[in-house]
Amino acid sequence: MPLVDSQEVQGARTAAVDRATGEAYWKKTSGLMWTVLAIWFVAGFGIHLLAPMLNPIHILGFPLGFYMAAQGSLIIFVVALFWFGKRQNQIDEEFGVQED
Repeated sequence: MPLVDSQEVQGARTAAVDRATGEAYWKKTSGLMWTVLAIWFVAGFGIHLLAPMLNPIHILGFPLGFYMAAQGSLIIFVVALFWFGKRQNQIDEEFGVQED
C-alpha cells in the first residue's frame, strides 16, 4: 500500500513510495549526510587544531599548517560538495526518485 499516490501536487509530481522503500531511502540519505558532516567537521576543525604541529614544515616559504588551514580545508569542502551531489543522485536513481 503506497504512502503517496503518484499525482500532481501544486505543480510538482510525487512518486509512489511504500514505507519500506522510503525507510531504506532515508537510511542511505541520512548515512550520506552524516558522512559529509564528519568530513566537514574534520576538515573544519581537525586540520586547524593540528596546524601548529605542521608549522615546522615549510612549502614555498609558508608553514604547512597555515597552508592546510587556509587552502586545504577549502579544497576538501569543495570536493566533498561535488561528491555529495554525485552520490545523492546515485541514491535517488537507485530508488527511482531522481529529478527529470
